[in-house]
Amino acid sequence: MVSERAGNSNTGAARADALRMRLAASGPVNLVRAPGRVNLIGEYTDFNMGFVLPAAIDREIWIASEPWDRAEVELTSVELGETRSFSLEDLAPKARQDTTWIDYVAGTAWAMREAGLPLRGFRGVLDSTIPLGSGLSSSAALELATSLAIAAPGADRPPAATMAAITQRGENLYVGVNCGIMDQFASAAGRKDSALLIDCRSNDVTVTPIPKDLLIVVCDTSSPRRLGSEYNTRRQECELGARLIAEKEPGVKSLRDVDSAMLERNLDRLPEKVAHRCMHIVHENERVLETVTALREGDLEALGRLFAASHDSLRDLLEVSCPELDVMVEIAATVPGVVASRMTGGGFGGCTVSLVTHGAEEALRDKVMRDYADRTGLTPKVYAVETVDGAGKIELP
Repeated sequence: MVSERAGNSNTGAARADALRMRLAASGPVNLVRAPGRVNLIGEYTDFNMGFVLPAAIDREIWIASEPWDRAEVELTSVELGETRSFSLEDLAPKARQDTTWIDYVAGTAWAMREAGLPLRGFRGVLDSTIPLGSGLSSSAALELATSLAIAAPGADRPPAATMAAITQRGENLYVGVNCGIMDQFASAAGRKDSALLIDCRSNDVTVTPIPKDLLIVVCDTSSPRRLGSEYNTRRQECELGARLIAEKEPGVKSLRDVDSAMLERNLDRLPEKVAHRCMHIVHENERVLETVTALREGDLEALGRLFAASHDSLRDLLEVSCPELDVMVEIAATVPGVVASRMTGGGFGGCTVSLVTHGAEEALRDKVMRDYADRTGLTPKVYAVETVDGAGKIELP
């Protein structure tokens, strides 16, 4: 694991040295990191101004950079083996046929400039331990790492909630992905040994410790996410539902304002698919708050029930699961010591998240590696992850 202050980490020092060698800088090197995240529960609730419960994890993006006088960013991806660049002088949102990883970097630069934050050009190298297409939010980690690397020296950095909102705006308006704020918030404000209960309307955060006898295990289906336009479609369906309910219910601005009783008396006014989307959001918000209580009380039975209900809702009502995710959850449910399991992230592929008791992680890994491949023909990956602090500079000797 790499912490924000990685001076005592041999792994961190070795990684930093490798990046410095690749950069071949002529002067001082700036090192920054930003974590990916796993969402324990609360899918598609963030853009509905609801509640989410993510945790920043030790799958991270690092950037090593040196400043230069040019108003330009040149960045090399170690993982992809390619170098891309853009000018800071002509950044503007525009329609794109194909989005690449550098658009998330440029979008962050654009959003920071729009927010009045001073920028500097740089030449850099980035490395990642976040599996691409896994749903662990490599895009948000890239945005938060960029926000540190591109900031002018000595400039005051806004609070984590503000930086999350700025980088989210870049992804929404520059890249064109209408994501909520959860991913950026988790990467910016993560806390070691804890999840974050985020109120996506007020941006208030409640640090929620994870019981010490539980581990988080992420199982990657190796089925790349096929999100496409489906994410934006789900958002549009939810927004339509909120508008239709608001016609009869004064004060409804989003599905966050709708409780179970209000939803029930308006269901017959909603198109069937819209009704299903609304049912998921309203009850998912309730499940997030119940999960926080269960974590605080160490109620393992409740955690299992809530995770299972969330996965069923995502599969049947929101329709964002897929056969590979369903198989992974089914396998996890058969392993003693697995407390709770569900899909995590946007769906249509990607990962599941499981809460397991200490010592059960190897049994889960063995069962998944054996049974999942037999049932799907795919080779999964299993990660026992640790929670970490949010994005920051890396201080090494």
